Amino acid sequence: MAGNTLKRRMREAALVLGSGTCLFVAYCTAVGDEKFYANHLIPTLQRFLDPEMAHTLAVRFISWGLIPRSKCKDSSALEVNVFGRKFKNPVGVAAGFDKHGEAVDGLYKMGFGFVEVGTVTPHPQDGNPRPRVFRLDPDQAIINRYGFNSHGLTVVQRRLQARSEIQEQLTKGGNLLGINLGKNKLSSDAAADYVEGVRGFGSLADYLVVNVSSPNTPGLRALQGKEKLRSLLTKVMKERDYLKVNRKPAILLKIAPDLTAEEKKRYSQCGN
Repeated sequence: MAGNTLKRRMREAALVLGSGTCLFVAYCTAVGDEKFYANHLIPTLQRFLDPEMAHTLAVRFISWGLIPRSKCKDSSALEVNVFGRKFKNPVGVAAGFDKHGEAVDGLYKMGFGFVEVGTVTPHPQDGNPRPRVFRLDPDQAIINRYGFNSHGLTVVQRRLQARSEIQEQLTKGGNLLGINLGKNKLSSDAAADYVEGVRGFGSLADYLVVNVSSPNTPGLRALQGKEKLRSLLTKVMKERDYLKVNRKPAILLKIAPDLTAEEKKRYSQCGN
């Protein structure tokens, strides 16, 4: 009898402690307690989750709205005008985080001035085999070798189309949406892949990024040759100009970060 009472009280105590811990974690997460994040939450999660699972869960939680929301109002001094577009603030989320357009609205609520979805390929593909994301703990960094894993144009297009009216209002307020375009790994016509991306996302994006920089897709960086790049951009711009939209998206080019100054200068002339 005494043993059963003890067990019951232990279960009740565990329930109270567990509930209190969950409430404390939820509160600290909701208010954005930086010390809690840095000293407790992130180290604990990293101990139990591999990098790719942590990334997947982060996107999922943000898409559900389980995030610390920004309470700060951006000063007008933070506004930036680039290629004819007004950015509410210059701090955004680059492609590679929300690869499939699942958490766009949650990211805006966290205070980012722009969100870049992708990289998106015309057809779904798995990317490189796992493991493909690695932590560099001393540098507080990661190595990303995803290899353009993508749900594909049709799926991402459907997600973004469902919130297109919301995005229209956000864009007016300076929260811009970019979409990063890539080619499929086994594609024999890279230009056709990028043109398909422009055609599919041209009405949904404020800017489109032609990504020829990834070292994880075979042959991709070969597109950075001057004549190949000029031909590619000519086709992309032609398709952009065909779009039947009130405001055509800006076209950006993402190149490798390790190019020489001379190479950068040469490639900058390819769009002329």
